[in-house]
Amino acid sequence: MKLIKAVAITFAVLFVLAVGLYFSGYGGQLAMWAFLTYNAPSGDFDPADAVVPPDYADRANWAALPDEDDPADLVPEGVAPGLGPREVDAFFIHPTGYLRSGGWTSPMDPETGTEENTRWMMANQASAFNGCCNVYAPRYREATIFSYFGDDGRRSQVLGFAYQDVKRAFEHFLGNHSDGRPFVIASHSQGTHHALRLLAEVIDPGELYERMVAAYLIGGVIMPVSPSWFASMSRVRPCQAADDLHCVVHWDTMPQGTEPMERAEPSLCTNPLTWRVDEELAAAELNEGAVVPEGQYNVAFGRGEDAPTGQLFERLTTPVPGQTWARCRDGSLFARNQAGTGFAAMGSDQMGTYHGLDYALFYMNIRNNALLRTARYLDSR
Repeated sequence: MKLIKAVAITFAVLFVLAVGLYFSGYGGQLAMWAFLTYNAPSGDFDPADAVVPPDYADRANWAALPDEDDPADLVPEGVAPGLGPREVDAFFIHPTGYLRSGGWTSPMDPETGTEENTRWMMANQASAFNGCCNVYAPRYREATIFSYFGDDGRRSQVLGFAYQDVKRAFEHFLGNHSDGRPFVIASHSQGTHHALRLLAEVIDPGELYERMVAAYLIGGVIMPVSPSWFASMSRVRPCQAADDLHCVVHWDTMPQGTEPMERAEPSLCTNPLTWRVDEELAAAELNEGAVVPEGQYNVAFGRGEDAPTGQLFERLTTPVPGQTWARCRDGSLFARNQAGTGFAAMGSDQMGTYHGLDYALFYMNIRNNALLRTARYLDSR
């Protein structure tokens, strides 16, 4: 049973929780494991098989830029949009949308379901930062979902390869876009995996630490934001309050009635309704507005054409205040059961995870907190 539970937890890492429903008539999690094993890309990972490195001087290799019309510009109905250029930037690292098995890393074809998933992420996650910041989000040769299964060495190799694109994109952003402005780092899932390494290797050791307002490293799942990781940092620490600076917030959302995630190490759990690191219940009245995800996340797995659906991302619905309470317990964030609500499509009670709702259930709290922290940073200069 521990193996089955571990499979379920691992599977949750990259927005694929909806597949639990897909497999409900085929033997559940064991069938899911067999499917994933059979459909994994053939052979070992060879960097020479990947497409050419994205040139970040080419605007086409950015999923979001502040002077482009893209889904990261969306604002929930009834929420006032920010006007004009901001004094702070946000560098957003998106999670995995590549669920196919044509290779170990994304081919970066803009006319695919994978890239449509990236636009879904811009609309429903990166957009939370357009109130405070100019949003920059690179496209990159992300690791396929299948890299999370099987050999640990191969997973490390594939994710390390993807990280090099993220690092190059960040360096290009610093050299060509930021003009010395302060910045926010934001991420989800695979993006959080890369953001942890970016903080450790690039931001914490040097002067960039002072320019980092905060890091919203959300939804790490099998890559916990652990005490040992913080111990390896020179200066970066967990945020302890809503207006702390130069620090990290993190949570992994679970439905009420489930058990905390089993992981090799403990993980930071920041309550996004209070922005404290404790296990106190935060009442639903503190939830400033959940936002039902816009569009449909493509969950076509394995072999076959990576076809887009042609959907457009044009609007975010009105935030729903008080949608859930929140409470940290043993490194996991628990929230009210969302069965029968508009949020259920991206949350799986069967699989015991709300990984796909890490942003949606707390959207306005994230948006407003980013505004608070950036304002405090600017006032402190």
